[in-house]
Amino acid sequence: MTRADYTAIARWVPQQARVLDLGCGDGELLKFLRNERNASGYGIEIAPDNILASVRNGVNVIQKDLETGLSGFGANSFDCVILSQTLQAMHHTELMMKEMLRVGREAIVTFPNFGYWRHRLQILLGHMPVSSDLPYQWFNTPNIHLCTLTDFEGLCKTLHVHILERLVLEDGRAIDALPNLRGSLAIYRIKAA
Repeated sequence: MTRADYTAIARWVPQQARVLDLGCGDGELLKFLRNERNASGYGIEIAPDNILASVRNGVNVIQKDLETGLSGFGANSFDCVILSQTLQAMHHTELMMKEMLRVGREAIVTFPNFGYWRHRLQILLGHMPVSSDLPYQWFNTPNIHLCTLTDFEGLCKTLHVHILERLVLEDGRAIDALPNLRGSLAIYRIKAA
């Protein structure tokens, strides 16, 4: 079954686009975009097991630590740069946002919404949130910068990043009313202002 965020991302990726997927994991998203949008491009991943899985999925993958930036890529090398559920694991969030918009004409960023009501309730009950979008316990999480929709939009404003579109999901359904409270996953399409 296809993840709802993959379908949403694919709607924003032009046909035959050149795509760079940062923190591509097993390469499933790029494989999906190749099949659905005839997209080509590269994935960047650091974990050896994920690199092997990406290769098995027929994805061109480069082993690289994203924290060092994207200096190997020229400006506007890609139609779209994707950072899918990796933003919260980045130490240098601002640098990554700037680099994405330097090498790509547009970018798509997805992240778990820390402002989601179920996450807030868990904190109110004295626990760090655990959910399908935040599946780790506090002591083993790779997530270091959790944010809400409001936080991310504030960062975009600070960095002079233009938000082209926003989609907020809960269980694969789009949330329009009170998205920062009711949505568990945020998807943004952005470009440099």
